[in-house]
Amino acid sequence: MNIINLGQAEVIGYALLSGVLPALLWLWFWLKEDNLHPEPRGLLIGTFLAGVVGIFFAIFLEKFIQEVVIDETYRYITWAAVEEIIKFLAVAIIVLKSRYLDEPIDAMIYCITAAVGFAALENTFFIISPLHEGDIMKSIITGNMRFIGATLVHIVSSASLGFMIGLAFNRGIFLKTLSTVVGIAIATTLHSAFNLSIINATATDTLKVFGLLWCLVIILLILFEEIKAIKPNKK
Repeated sequence: MNIINLGQAEVIGYALLSGVLPALLWLWFWLKEDNLHPEPRGLLIGTFLAGVVGIFFAIFLEKFIQEVVIDETYRYITWAAVEEIIKFLAVAIIVLKSRYLDEPIDAMIYCITAAVGFAALENTFFIISPLHEGDIMKSIITGNMRFIGATLVHIVSSASLGFMIGLAFNRGIFLKTLSTVVGIAIATTLHSAFNLSIINATATDTLKVFGLLWCLVIILLILFEEIKAIKPNKK
């Protein structure tokens, strides 16, 4: 194992680059799904930063949950629910009342943007530890695994919520609320299922889980096409 001594500033800098840049690559990919009517850059940046800030609330709440929820399975499910609700709130605070949320697909775009912001800083925190120890190879492996695994989990779970919000785009407040609640439940189920699947999993089991995750990415691409077919009401 090659150990390299890095200063604190270097550790933080490399961790941020390794955590944020790959996440932004995913964001660029998914934003292309809405290239006909792109969202305002300021709103996207605001939503992304709201997702980043959300990680601090998640850390605080998850530490509290760890102390009060004894059962490991319930703990992981509750953690997933907290993260999905926080990402949704990031979107709700920044976007839901905006006049720019004018198409069903926009809900998916903004939910993904908040998820990428959340995942970017979360990835950074995971990468800091091996970098602090000077283990560059471990930090690279961690970053790669987060890129193809955990980051996608955040994207897929939040996008499923965005899809449910988009489905009720032309509906009344009751159906919009119901659809949002169902969306959060679906997002939590997907997120917690992934987390529970990789706990103490062997390398082979982990590859299988990642394979299923990439199948969900394909489904997500299909959902984007479905949501594009829903036209907003003309006023």
